[in-house]
Amino acid sequence: MTAVPGAVREAWRGLATRRRRAVLTGLGIALAAAMLSAAIVVGDGLGRGFDRAARAADLPDVIVRFDPQPRSMVVQRLRALPDIAAYATRQEVTNVGINAAGSGHRRGDAVLELLTSGTRRGYAVVAGRDLHARGDEVLVEKAFAQSWGLRPGSTLNVRGLGPERVVGLVQAPDNVGFPLAKPRFYLALSALDARFGIATPDPRVDYAELWVRDQRHLNEVLVEARASSFGLRGLRFATRSGVRVLLDQAAGIVIDLLVALSLIALVTAGAMLAASARAEVQRRLGTIGVQRAVGASAGHVTLVHALEALLVAAPAAAVGCAAGAIAVAGPTGHLLTLLNEPAPGAALVLPLAGGWLVACALAVGGAAWPVARAASRPVTALLRGADVAGRPAHRIPALARLRAAGPMALGARLVAARRARLITSVLVLGLSAAFVLLVLALASELSALQTDPGALGKRYQLTAALPPSDAARARRIAGVQAVAPRYDVQAVDSFSLGETIDVIAYPGDHTVFEAPPMVAGRRLRGDGEAEIGEGLAQALGLSPGQTLALQLPSGSELRLRVSGLVSSLDHDGRVAYVPARALLRADPSAGSVLAVRVAAGADASRVSRALGPLGITPAPTGGATARGAPLVAVLRAIIRAVAVVDGLVCLYVLVQACSVTVLERRRTVAVLRACGAGAGVVRRLLLGAALALVIPAAVVGYLVQRLVLGPAVSHLAAGYAELPLRASGADVAVTAAGLLVAAVAAVWWVARQAARESVLSGLAS
Repeated sequence: MTAVPGAVREAWRGLATRRRRAVLTGLGIALAAAMLSAAIVVGDGLGRGFDRAARAADLPDVIVRFDPQPRSMVVQRLRALPDIAAYATRQEVTNVGINAAGSGHRRGDAVLELLTSGTRRGYAVVAGRDLHARGDEVLVEKAFAQSWGLRPGSTLNVRGLGPERVVGLVQAPDNVGFPLAKPRFYLALSALDARFGIATPDPRVDYAELWVRDQRHLNEVLVEARASSFGLRGLRFATRSGVRVLLDQAAGIVIDLLVALSLIALVTAGAMLAASARAEVQRRLGTIGVQRAVGASAGHVTLVHALEALLVAAPAAAVGCAAGAIAVAGPTGHLLTLLNEPAPGAALVLPLAGGWLVACALAVGGAAWPVARAASRPVTALLRGADVAGRPAHRIPALARLRAAGPMALGARLVAARRARLITSVLVLGLSAAFVLLVLALASELSALQTDPGALGKRYQLTAALPPSDAARARRIAGVQAVAPRYDVQAVDSFSLGETIDVIAYPGDHTVFEAPPMVAGRRLRGDGEAEIGEGLAQALGLSPGQTLALQLPSGSELRLRVSGLVSSLDHDGRVAYVPARALLRADPSAGSVLAVRVAAGADASRVSRALGPLGITPAPTGGATARGAPLVAVLRAIIRAVAVVDGLVCLYVLVQACSVTVLERRRTVAVLRACGAGAGVVRRLLLGAALALVIPAAVVGYLVQRLVLGPAVSHLAAGYAELPLRASGADVAVTAAGLLVAAVAAVWWVARQAARESVLSGLAS
């Protein structure tokens, strides 16, 4: 027991004599902890965001939409369903005109949720209070409020109702928030009745929320709901799992990629901590030899160095964890707000505390393990410290080596003499370089998906809300290559009613307008086949040759043979391309727009203007992630924060490697300076040492990104699309230039420190 307090005092004395080294070591631990905590904040915040939001908002188990009907009729159907714990109804009013008093913000497409019955509402009030039964007051979604600068007490003018006071901000995870979706606000029907002095005994509703007693019976409830829904038209169901899919439609790939980047950052941080601790032990081999020579046991020496590492790691890791969490908390919180999901808040305390413990454990373990191994070596070998021990025949005076090879080559040889450390440093730098290459490749790919509709097979440039009968007129416009009606309906799987499916149909060959890459099987032929997305195939366990059963909004069922699987980002890959004739036979009321493919070399804007006389202004086709442009912007902000930390890690590793080289070769550097070598020679020597790390690290980084990280992250997106993440030549050049800049900065810093030491002090070392 008395040995531990003594070891603690000895550890404190050791740190007091190495303050500068302790600060540098602590900086490395703080950087690694920052990467670790950033990964935790992103992974925990986004990975569990939907479940957290569903609990907070008491999200219903089933959401039912239908054409407007009297509430009494709807309630009668709901009460007849089995295993229902509670229900609520409301009316959704679309295209409502609103403006914020004094801000200049104005919209004509807002959605009003008019609450009519039920005490459970499916949203969480995150600021202010809920609605009262009386008063001119509204609730607005938090994402919408942040975009317009609204808060409790603000005034929102509603067309037809006048000014309404905002009393609370809410988050409802049944949809994404503004601007990914239309602005949404809530109002109580009872308050309207009280204001206008009327009574609405049986209002019309078009939206119902159901909470079941037992989740295991959910599928039976859905089957019974469809069977007993006579009189309700346009029936559409969405379960919690279906809502999750709809949210993923806008942000699923972004969330998965962020989590993947966070895991990679975590691995990089762990490797850096281990390398940092090992390098610190290499510096102290001479000290360990002295301790062993005066009688200290190997266990005591290991304990002292482990305590020193803990005394440095505990505060440094705490600072790093706090800095990393702060760096990504803002962008992550903004992304969660866009998804109508709450930030983890205090729930992050335990994961961050775990990250702090991991950082401390890696630092202590990384120090204790090599010390234990070193302390078991012969004392005479330890007393030689970090000098390279070689055969006498190979010992060449420093000046002779300088003349034979030059300072840069000599620096490279000095680094190469410590092969284990060289390999460790190259691996850490290589991982960091691979991470940067992955980020650059991802940014390029997302930019293409966002701006280029053809990146995943869309070949039409315009859509026009015109009936199919106008296709012939549109086809005669100059610059138009092809026009066809594009039918798009949302169906569900007949056997798993919670799985929503985006059904797309064209008359004739759909590949003229949409040709998503084939993954398996072949293109559809005839009226009895369908191509489905990989996401749908994975969700339903389908493969080419099996049967796809679709429940359409009309209530009819459409069964088709799966001919092939395609790669699609739309609707999380839960899409089905079907023949138009088959779809219209099952659902003659299926909605459509005209898809317009512009001829090569023609001006799409001129074609759009020419379509104007037909009575509609065409809309340009967006990229696969165009609707999620704000999400991509947030993704870039998070990546930028993590990339900055990664760049600092590279700089730290290079500074550390050069510092260790100078410390170990103080006598060599002193001999060079005594023989007339100036600061320039020392800088070139260190530059050679740095290049011996940077050049192989760049190669390792490229190979790791190309062979490991790129395919791994692409696999995460396999449920959405084929997403090749291969760094371009420009990306490789930028990364190599960054490593070179970091090497030059490290050389300048270490050479400056080395120049402060006197030649006599170096010769005496």
